[in-house]
Amino acid sequence: MATEYELDEIDMAILKAMKEIGEPARPKEIAARAGLDARRVAAKMRKLRRLGLVEKVAEGVYRLTEKGANTIEQETSA
Repeated sequence: MATEYELDEIDMAILKAMKEIGEPARPKEIAARAGLDARRVAAKMRKLRRLGLVEKVAEGVYRLTEKGANTIEQETSA
């Protein structure tokens, strides 16, 4: 399940949950959708932002970037 970004299963679960939500969301909302712990999601956001897969749109609110959406597409079509 490795992509060029070295994403793990939790990273991918977060990105997929964000895509399903379809709008900017807080880690708590993303965690609920992905079945993960909210603190873990919040901690992963730093990595996902650094990779350009998500962006912070307000304090504690994140949105999937086009690059993030493309990453999900590549993963599901692989």
